Amino acid sequence: MTMGADVTLKTKRILITAAGQGIGAASARACAAAGATVIATDINGDLLADLAGVPGIETRVLDVTEGAAIDALAAELPDLDGLFNCAGVVHHGTLLELDDAAWDFSVNLNVTSMVRMCRAFVPGLLRRAESEGSTSILNMSSMASSEKGFVARTAYGATKAAVIGLTKAIAADFVAQNLRCNALCPGTVDTPALRGRIASAPDPVQAEKDFIARQPMGRLATVDDMTPTVVHLLSDGSRFVTGQAVLVDGGCTI
Repeated sequence: MTMGADVTLKTKRILITAAGQGIGAASARACAAAGATVIATDINGDLLADLAGVPGIETRVLDVTEGAAIDALAAELPDLDGLFNCAGVVHHGTLLELDDAAWDFSVNLNVTSMVRMCRAFVPGLLRRAESEGSTSILNMSSMASSEKGFVARTAYGATKAAVIGLTKAIAADFVAQNLRCNALCPGTVDTPALRGRIASAPDPVQAEKDFIARQPMGRLATVDDMTPTVVHLLSDGSRFVTGQAVLVDGGCTI
């Protein structure tokens, strides 16, 4: 058997959003290392500087909440083989601490941006699927979704559950045309965003302990715990996998 043979991204062109740091940046590097040509995008051009010059990676500034900018980039780029919608925001608060502005922002960034990205790039992904046999969309969801509820994550949990619904709908619509769509559902990952939330807590030391305590393995995930699954789901090695919410959560939802 050659199980690892298909986990390659050679000849594939993949676009990743929120690639300036965290899981997005690590995924850009991992996909490039697996042979892909990666278009790494982020709203913050300064964050993309660390990826500039990395073999296989080209960078673009992109605000995924701007539909016109998304459409312009889709018109400019060659057809994609893979799309990883990684951009998102974590709102902290219960329903009673969620005002309309925070709700609207969460929906816009966590869900509507993915709708716009997929709508813009799916035609090209379908063309590539017709000629190459298989293309893939990966949407960032979370274990905090329809998979499990968490305290003070009302907007986040609701929008990440919507991502799973969106993913399954896209998968169902295009399965016969060999365009696959899956959702990644990470556990608690040690990223700059998480470190920011810990630092802003009333007791940062206790906040970090609390995040670790909810992980049965007794540690936070690293971005490198996520990237093998990202590469696999964007590769032809997962060509019979679609419509799935793939948990990489260290056993948190057992």
